[in-house]
Amino acid sequence: MLIVTREGDRRCKLRPSQRAVIALVYLREHTTYAKLAAGFRISEGTAHAYVQSVINLLASKAPSLTRALRRARPEYVLVDGTIAECDRAGDHERDYSGKARRHGVNIQAVTDPAGELIWYSPALPGRTVDITAARTHHIVTVCERLRIPALADKAYAGAGGTFQVPFKRHLGRPLTTRQTAVNRAHARLRFPVERAFADSGAQFLTW
Repeated sequence: MLIVTREGDRRCKLRPSQRAVIALVYLREHTTYAKLAAGFRISEGTAHAYVQSVINLLASKAPSLTRALRRARPEYVLVDGTIAECDRAGDHERDYSGKARRHGVNIQAVTDPAGELIWYSPALPGRTVDITAARTHHIVTVCERLRIPALADKAYAGAGGTFQVPFKRHLGRPLTTRQTAVNRAHARLRFPVERAFADSGAQFLTW
């Protein structure tokens, strides 16, 4: 027998703990709403509502970038972006990333020097380039205000503030020995940021 509880003015067929399980299964296994509905004996619409309510709750508890950085107190941070596939690819051109050549959303990550996650950004349309995403989420201004150096790749060139990116090679003008050495050192320091995406094992889902 299903237990009925109340959540505001809405009647819920499952306990809060069961709703949390549905959301965790959806996020961890990328299970379809149809399978969740069949497994928990609820409608697809109800399964969708439960998942979204849990995701929204988790999002509301996430710390701001400023708070996360003040708590972590890193010597410097690593910033990078990725295109995460959506659970339902849209056909609108703003969801399509020309760089990644697929539909998805732009996610920005800020980590400490060891690659340990400090903060993930909310999702932006896949066509959003990294430097625009960094500015939209105020990563540039926050790092500058807190005086925290930020190492990023060439996609963030021109960001300003405390952002440091590799030297670009211009047509007909090869990099100097010093610039090449700086780029190599920069790449070694930036490498751990890849772990923020690889180790999370999470699917970033929208809709």
